[in-house]
Amino acid sequence: MNDAQHSTNQESVNNGFVIFISVVATIGGFLFGFDSGVINGTVDGLQSAFQSQSVGTGFNVSSMLLGCAFGAFFAGWLADRLGRRALLLVAAVLFIVSAWGSGVAAGSGEFIIYRILGGLAVGAASVMAPAYIAEVSPAKYRGMLTSIQQIAIISGLFAAFVSNYLLADIAAGSTEPLWLNYAAWRWMFWMELIPASLFLLMLCFIPESPRFLVAKGKTEQASNVLNKLFSKGVTQKLADIKASLANDHQPRLRDVINPSGGGLRPIVWVGIGLAALQQLVGINVVFYYGAVLWQAVGFSEGDALLINVISGGISIGACIITLLVIDKIGRKPLLKWGSVGMTITLAAVALAFSNAQTGDDGRLVLGDWGPVALIAANLYVFCFNFSWGPVMWVMLGEMFPNQIRGSGLAVAGLVQWLTNFGITLSFPMLLAGIGLAGAYGFYAFCALLSVIFVVRLVNETRGKELEDMEG
Repeated sequence: MNDAQHSTNQESVNNGFVIFISVVATIGGFLFGFDSGVINGTVDGLQSAFQSQSVGTGFNVSSMLLGCAFGAFFAGWLADRLGRRALLLVAAVLFIVSAWGSGVAAGSGEFIIYRILGGLAVGAASVMAPAYIAEVSPAKYRGMLTSIQQIAIISGLFAAFVSNYLLADIAAGSTEPLWLNYAAWRWMFWMELIPASLFLLMLCFIPESPRFLVAKGKTEQASNVLNKLFSKGVTQKLADIKASLANDHQPRLRDVINPSGGGLRPIVWVGIGLAALQQLVGINVVFYYGAVLWQAVGFSEGDALLINVISGGISIGACIITLLVIDKIGRKPLLKWGSVGMTITLAAVALAFSNAQTGDDGRLVLGDWGPVALIAANLYVFCFNFSWGPVMWVMLGEMFPNQIRGSGLAVAGLVQWLTNFGITLSFPMLLAGIGLAGAYGFYAFCALLSVIFVVRLVNETRGKELEDMEG
């Protein structure tokens, strides 16, 4: 398609409808964040109810992340067979089942099963929501609309923290009875039923991806969807989608294999690198262990929780800035300069921790290095959420050719969640082994690797139609 035709399509977008269906899809991102964050306020209640010291601790968080890995992998595979919207509907049902079951669970084994079901939903939503948005959005606005996903994730985390706090406050403790004589911690899980039910309801009002419909030979249905998305240029758009799939077979998982030389296609390796590096820079240490981290270097529990709230606000602000500029300056510059910023700020945090002293109570005391660690850590959060946080999801949703988008997302999503699992599981061991300075030194090294990776291997996708992606 030439530039004039691109311009025609971009100028004839039905903006209201595109924004509506994109926002509906990002409710999956909100639930992704909520489901990940809700566990933090329920640990005492779980331990009290199940007489177990292990429930709600590292293994349970990590087991959910394994569910996320499998959810992401099979969602990409199933989406090429059942559809993008269909998989989002399945995810919505799993969110509802998990939220209800986690609250009614009578034992730790039952609870873990429901949490894994929630993990499957989180994994599916994490890859399908940005993929769906990319496939229904015009190239001009695709980056902005897909970036909303990261804002939704962080907003979901924040909403879970606020909900947990308010419910515990009303009941005077998470283990105390609340409405209908059920403990507050159970209501913390049931609160997720509200956005999950809304997600299921609103998905009934959005169409299937036109690119999936063309791949399945449902040209008339695809044309109807495109007519809702664009007021002009639909015939040309439909022809472009058909041409990108014309001489090929139905999408399948083994399409990620390079047909010319064996092994994975180069574009799939780039997707794997993006997915892994987003986690190797240690961002989920901030999400999952923020309070533990700051208390370990001498801050009180109240101050540590306040720092987490500040970090959440900074995260949302950074994502909003990205949303406004990503389609103007591109994906690659944001990734590159975000990586540079993370390398510098993580190195500063590691340096501050390396100069900490050990107090009489055995805890680290930062002293004059305290402000350095605090400022650098929050600048790191800003750098991540200005770049790799939202942009990685944007890239994965749009960088793969139509033929391998579902399969490429399956592989990259699996790697992203497995790396998340490894980082989450390893941090307590790193803390006990090489200490905070060593852990953050490792994350700084991975951030430096990400600079090299972006400069050498990542190609810009800004303004390109999905039919023009190569791999």
